Amino acid sequence: MENVKEILESYYSSGKEENRLVKDKAHQVEFLTTVRYIDKYLKTGDKILEIGAGTGRYSLYYAKKGYEVEAIELTKSNIKEFKKHIESNMKIGIHEGNALDLSMYDDNTFDITLLLGPVYHLFSVEEKKKAIGEAIRVTKPHGKIFIAYITNDTVIISYGLRKGNLLKLKDVCDENYRVKEIPEEIFSVNYIDEFDNMMKEFQVKKLCEVAVDGISESLSDYINKLSEEEYKVWLDYHFKNCERKDLMGYSSHVLYICEKN
Repeated sequence: MENVKEILESYYSSGKEENRLVKDKAHQVEFLTTVRYIDKYLKTGDKILEIGAGTGRYSLYYAKKGYEVEAIELTKSNIKEFKKHIESNMKIGIHEGNALDLSMYDDNTFDITLLLGPVYHLFSVEEKKKAIGEAIRVTKPHGKIFIAYITNDTVIISYGLRKGNLLKLKDVCDENYRVKEIPEEIFSVNYIDEFDNMMKEFQVKKLCEVAVDGISESLSDYINKLSEEEYKVWLDYHFKNCERKDLMGYSSHVLYICEKN
């Protein structure tokens, strides 16, 4: 894990995360969709934990709305950026920590738990299960857990096709184009059925699964040229179809939403 931490510290120290979710229309789809689904289950007075909070885009958003938020982040560079945006009236705490060990928190503490980044950077099934188990442990019974993961085929489309690296895929994929688990490549991926089957091992009730950006990132060259009126149509289409499993595989990010039994 220390090796992964060093890799991530180097990757995120260049400021890659701060504006990722808001830098253009295509990237905003992920943020707008995720917030839309969190709001669907969020109640007044709920206590929120975000594990792997990055620079705080979600944590700060909900703290500004008056929610009590606890945030855990692995990398010092992201924490430094996060702290720049904390306002004096916010009920928010940011701590350096690891998704695999939330021992600073008691069982059944939070109403809403967000695990929106760590699964991207865990390179074994055992570590992914450990992080998910910890997120579930600190969530109250009937609380909601939001777990994001990256799909396999977005790597083929984004890295392979759009960035001109199709001939390099043999270095990062097996013969069936399943992306290998290589920490130096930064991101870990999942197939949708593979992730669903893993979640069956936990004492949770699946509520829904959402393609939070759909094909927006793959079509960013088109989406970023849309007028505001056209963009509203695209968002309306996306919101009404983002739970369709037949369209989900090419989404860059998928959000698994469940309730603790």
